[in-house]
Amino acid sequence: LGLLYQEYRDKSTRQEIETRRLQDSQTDPEESSPSEETPSEAEPTSITESKAPPQISLLRNSNSRFNLWQDLPEIRSSGVLSILQPDEIKLQEAMFELVTSEASYYKSLNLLVSHFMENERLKKILHQSEAHILFSNVLDVMAVSERFLLDLEQRVEENIVISDVCDIVYQHTVNHFSVYITYVSNQTYQERAYKQLLQDKPAFREVISQLELDPKCKGLSFSSFLILPFQRITRLKLLVQVEFCSSLSPKGQWRQIVLLSFSQVVKACNEGVRKMSRTEQMISIQKKLEFKIKSVPIISHSRWLLKQGELQQMNGPKTSRTLRTKKLFREIYLFLFNDLLVICRQIPGDKYQVFDSAPRGLLRVEELEDQGQSLANVFILRLLENADDREASYMLKASSQSEMKRWMISLAPNRRTKFVSFTSRLVDCPQIQCVHPYVAQQPDELSLELADILNILDKTDDGWIFGERLHDQERGWFPSSMGEEILNPKIRAQNLKECFRVHKSDDSQRRKLGSRNRQ
Repeated sequence: LGLLYQEYRDKSTRQEIETRRLQDSQTDPEESSPSEETPSEAEPTSITESKAPPQISLLRNSNSRFNLWQDLPEIRSSGVLSILQPDEIKLQEAMFELVTSEASYYKSLNLLVSHFMENERLKKILHQSEAHILFSNVLDVMAVSERFLLDLEQRVEENIVISDVCDIVYQHTVNHFSVYITYVSNQTYQERAYKQLLQDKPAFREVISQLELDPKCKGLSFSSFLILPFQRITRLKLLVQVEFCSSLSPKGQWRQIVLLSFSQVVKACNEGVRKMSRTEQMISIQKKLEFKIKSVPIISHSRWLLKQGELQQMNGPKTSRTLRTKKLFREIYLFLFNDLLVICRQIPGDKYQVFDSAPRGLLRVEELEDQGQSLANVFILRLLENADDREASYMLKASSQSEMKRWMISLAPNRRTKFVSFTSRLVDCPQIQCVHPYVAQQPDELSLELADILNILDKTDDGWIFGERLHDQERGWFPSSMGEEILNPKIRAQNLKECFRVHKSDDSQRRKLGSRNRQ
């Protein structure tokens, strides 16, 4: 393919966004509903078998650009588009995207290896251990991609209508895709090593800059090549999850098994990244804490940071809350973990003195009604049982409305939000489509990829949204400017229906596999 994977991925997601925009703008969704007439299952098969299938030349043409399956000359001239139903064409497009995007991905990996990793000047600059951290097992990842691509290409060229690729995806997922877990788990060390090399080795920085300017890279950065495997494994899951789990296929159950196997690989990748970064973060925090109260062990394999930051604590009893008070508030610093809250005051030397703590399950929050500018963005934090085994309350002031809401949701995650209860889902929930990628800056934020669909659980007047991504149910905050709200209720309903169907079938297959294993 003429496109590098970064270009292919951008074009593909932009096209997905535009398609959804068009659907969302339709005022009468009933007009575009598919016909009730459905051909017999044998009909498409008889047509495809009766024709001499021409080879699809896209994969062998180095000058070809981004295309849809239905736009290929071989497909248009065959007459097959007049026979297939819209859902069947959609399935063909998904399988075809899997193949063409893998070809583009392999091309980008090959450039990462041949242009950067094997560059003689770079080899002389980097110590062997530095090169290993920077490039990890990318050679293994590239070999797996090549093998996967060859099998996919062979299947595509068997017939003008792609029969199925689930068996290929399953075999490679089970037998080969574990190399992604190794590469992705190394991401934290890789990022840190790259930043350190740029800072400490001017020669490294100079060579990388020169290599990036080569026309082969098409203006793309070295770091965009390093992150390719992580982006690819995520996109593969979406293709398998959303498109391949088609109820119109007699192999629907088989497709669900493929999805479950792939989900397990992606989950292992995500857990690998989190484990590495969380361990380092917990060690760093432990070194900064000094306990004024009885010491609490911070480092635990099952503990991680959810949110940290400064808030203002109100001084004195309630009767003295007037603007005449010399200083109405004083700074405190909170470290909120998944199972523990630690309340501190910052002291010299980038240290924090802990003066109270409580299990997260024993925290309650309450928002104050509007009481004037001095008490804006103020909420009550109650510790049902603190470090002294007694109940304690803190009146805390945040810097903004969004910061107050973010703290309240993090401290008490089971609170009902503005649009939906955490214990019961509404039939129709506000939704947003990501049109600009976003990288999380805080632990309670959510990184977004183009074309992500999210339920809006809460929003603030100063431009922040608390959302839940549909395809993996991850939750977090992000700027509202990163997305466009989906206004068409029928499109929202379709998104939710697809999400629930996928997750329900995923849970069902997981239970079946668990039952078989016990037997």
